[in-house]
Amino acid sequence: MSVRPFVIQDLPRVLDLLDASLGGGPAGRRPPELFRWKHLESPFGPSFMLVAEKGERLVGLRAFMRWRFVAGGLTVRAARAVDTATHPDHQGEGIFTRLTRAVLEAVDGEVDLVFNTPNAKSGPGYLKMGWSEAGRVPVLVRPRRPLRLLGRLRPGATLSDPPAVRAAPAATVLERNDRVEALLAREPVPPGLATPRDLAYLRWRYGAAPLIDYRAVTEERTGELTGLALFRVRPRGGLWESTVAEVLAGGDRPTARRLLRRVAAAARVDHLTLHAPRRSPLAGAAARAGFLPAPGGIRLVVNPRRPDLWPDPSDLGAWTLSLGDLEVF
Repeated sequence: MSVRPFVIQDLPRVLDLLDASLGGGPAGRRPPELFRWKHLESPFGPSFMLVAEKGERLVGLRAFMRWRFVAGGLTVRAARAVDTATHPDHQGEGIFTRLTRAVLEAVDGEVDLVFNTPNAKSGPGYLKMGWSEAGRVPVLVRPRRPLRLLGRLRPGATLSDPPAVRAAPAATVLERNDRVEALLAREPVPPGLATPRDLAYLRWRYGAAPLIDYRAVTEERTGELTGLALFRVRPRGGLWESTVAEVLAGGDRPTARRLLRRVAAAARVDHLTLHAPRRSPLAGAAARAGFLPAPGGIRLVVNPRRPDLWPDPSDLGAWTLSLGDLEVF
């Protein structure tokens, strides 16, 4: 088996490998434009990607998305471990471990931190390779249709038709350059490791994502944009969920609460989900808007590539994240 960097000519075979290994992904299918958006068009730069070959056959892929965090005026260069695929005919041959270690060697000197939100199946593999578990990022949930939630527990429960969404496409709202930039300028400085949110990032992450239908609700006062929430409606198991990815309200709790209520009214889903940093204005707004702690949470694992990183990424309290940072897309 040979390992080498991904080249654009690999794209058709990589998409076939991803389908064979992981299925259709969050959008139900994996067209080339989704891959390009995710790995080649990010404002943080192109992803680090390696492939494994046996003869003429592509048998493995390992991709780390470039990312960036800010904390206390400092910039932390990061990479997010995302797509990993091993052809079903070659499971158990150590391809995942070999590719992951090779990508880690490739990013040394270019990133300060690698992070991931692994599932139950892949999580133990990261810990065996020396990664640290920062903890579980808590998720809040607001039930909208309790009977549907209970019905999902019955044998034979099926997913209903997708609900209509009465909210503008995120791309349309993010075209309002001056208003959105003015809102971003009023956002309080986050206390921990946070993704720097500027207009270019928001447009890429929520406005340009192919097949992932992000929507936006807004709050205005005397012609000024005072709040913006970005979300998407998605199936989860046998239920429909509104995933609240970002809430920008200038640190104002009442504005954040009104945004959450607008999201709740935008689609007849079964529940909403949100992450709000502890003791933040958003956390207070979420409690007032009917959000409750959900069991479990999102597992966050880290691999610092420098010994002097501050704040310590292995401490969950060092992070200020949104659900948009944690979504698997």
